[in-house]
Amino acid sequence: MTSPRPKYEGWLYGLAFLVALGLRLIQLGAKPLTDSEASFALQAYQIAQGKTPLLAPQPAYILFTGFFFAVIEATNFLARFVPSIVGSTLVFAPWFFREQLKPRPALILAFLLAFDPGFVALSRQAGGTILAVTFLFFAWAMWKERHFIPAGIFAGLALLSGPSIWSGLLVLSLSRIFARGTNTAPSSNSLRSNSPTSNPQPSSDPKPSTSATSPLLPLQSFLPLNSQLRATLLAFLSTLLLCGTLFFIVPNGLSAAFSSLPAYLNGWVLPSAFTPGLVLWTFIAYEPLGIFLALLGLYRGMRLKSARIIRLSIWLGVALLLAVFYRQPAELAWAIIPLLILSAQELSRALETFPEERLEIGIIAGAILILLTYIWFNLSNIALNPYDTTSTPIQLFGRAYQLPISVRYVILIGALLILGLSIALVALGWSTRTARLGTTWALSIFLGIYTFAAAWGASGVRTQNGMELWSADQPPVQADLLLSTVQDLSLLSLGHARSQPVTITGINSPALEWLLRDHNVNVVTALDPQNMPPIIITPLMNDLGLPAAYRGQDFIWRQSVVWNGIQNPEWIRWLVFRQLPLGNETIILWARDDLFPDARENIQP
Repeated sequence: MTSPRPKYEGWLYGLAFLVALGLRLIQLGAKPLTDSEASFALQAYQIAQGKTPLLAPQPAYILFTGFFFAVIEATNFLARFVPSIVGSTLVFAPWFFREQLKPRPALILAFLLAFDPGFVALSRQAGGTILAVTFLFFAWAMWKERHFIPAGIFAGLALLSGPSIWSGLLVLSLSRIFARGTNTAPSSNSLRSNSPTSNPQPSSDPKPSTSATSPLLPLQSFLPLNSQLRATLLAFLSTLLLCGTLFFIVPNGLSAAFSSLPAYLNGWVLPSAFTPGLVLWTFIAYEPLGIFLALLGLYRGMRLKSARIIRLSIWLGVALLLAVFYRQPAELAWAIIPLLILSAQELSRALETFPEERLEIGIIAGAILILLTYIWFNLSNIALNPYDTTSTPIQLFGRAYQLPISVRYVILIGALLILGLSIALVALGWSTRTARLGTTWALSIFLGIYTFAAAWGASGVRTQNGMELWSADQPPVQADLLLSTVQDLSLLSLGHARSQPVTITGINSPALEWLLRDHNVNVVTALDPQNMPPIIITPLMNDLGLPAAYRGQDFIWRQSVVWNGIQNPEWIRWLVFRQLPLGNETIILWARDDLFPDARENIQP
């Protein structure tokens, strides 16, 4: 079967890239770094200063970011710049698989990748997860296209990206093993289209196609197999050696790369802020569009016994289970890929309609959209006060009863029943096809708007201090106020905003050290009575116990979710407003009394 290429296909991929770039770069440096981000950014900053810190097992991010810090400046924007750029290029990966996915589903997949909330969130985090995902799939694509040197380069970069690469390799390996165990051979059903405009003619493209789930190529090639492997291996080792040491400037980058496997294995036993249920909820809450379309695709594929759908479903199931039990939402990236592939294929089928039925489908889709909008407004009303326990009075057989739920829940349930009844009546009155396509269009548009809003929220732009679930920690709350206070004190006392040293005691916060990176920061476990630093930052306390007089000001530094105190109605509020119960951590900024002009004036000569 031929699949017509979309008009202006290359330009549309460029548009998808611009959409991805916009979502990932807008106000990228507006929010302070979290502790987990700052721990990596500080190592990159030390490399830019010519130091040799002990590197975390994510050398690709640390070394590349350190290069930008050395050439330009160490800022929040540049700390997140490398993941944002690399994550944006992921939209080009479907281009290399368009012979297996077909051109139009591949193009749809590129746009789905561009505004997927999970990939937007991971691309805006200072870390290596999105680097591992992107580089691994480009290595796969280059190997499939028989570009063996680029394949080796991308494979080397993937290995340097951190522990997440081992999760991806484990997912793909297990998926391939299970797919072989099911004996899923390609069948005619897997290539059959239900499109009314499809024409079952042989493809005119002479290029041999390869499996959509296996990067292995046929042995026929312009190079012998040994030469292919030799070229790939040489490029792989050269990338490890050059990029892993930043061209021999940071030799311990290689040891950090090889420590990624132990770090991944330790992640299975180390305590996590997330539970398996919370990781699964993250997947459901951020990927409703993909889940809806993928379920339609899975139903169709299982009914037709499509080998491709079965393999993708195995990939999705394996990746989702590993991410859930690894208890890290970032590992859901390996499950989102097959989810969006299934979604793109199903969305492409939904767009293939007869011209004479489009008006009917549009009317049904519009009516369903109105009902869905009404349902969302009811859900938003519930989210304003999820604990409303007002009962609902009803009359039944002449007697009054009190339902033990609020009237708003009754209205919501009633609207959902009306929605289901309307779809059923359309299927009985017009046709099942019209009802199915109208429902698919309506839900795709509605959930697409929700997904875009979720991506906007995951970028940190939509809601100030909104609680997103893609990271275990949140940005500091009053970081800018704390920094401006330190700079003002330094300016008042020495005439330069960055001249006064700062001592930190009793606080383990890489984000605080990153915030004060332009000052001389000294982290100590206890204060020395013989040494009286000009500026000290401590946890909440009444007195420093030092001979000199100090003035203190409190700041809200970190906020953490009170996971044990969350009840089910709170998740409704989070779904609409991204709000959860938070606990505040307060710190004190102490300034020695003689830093202030009024105190110096009172000193007797």
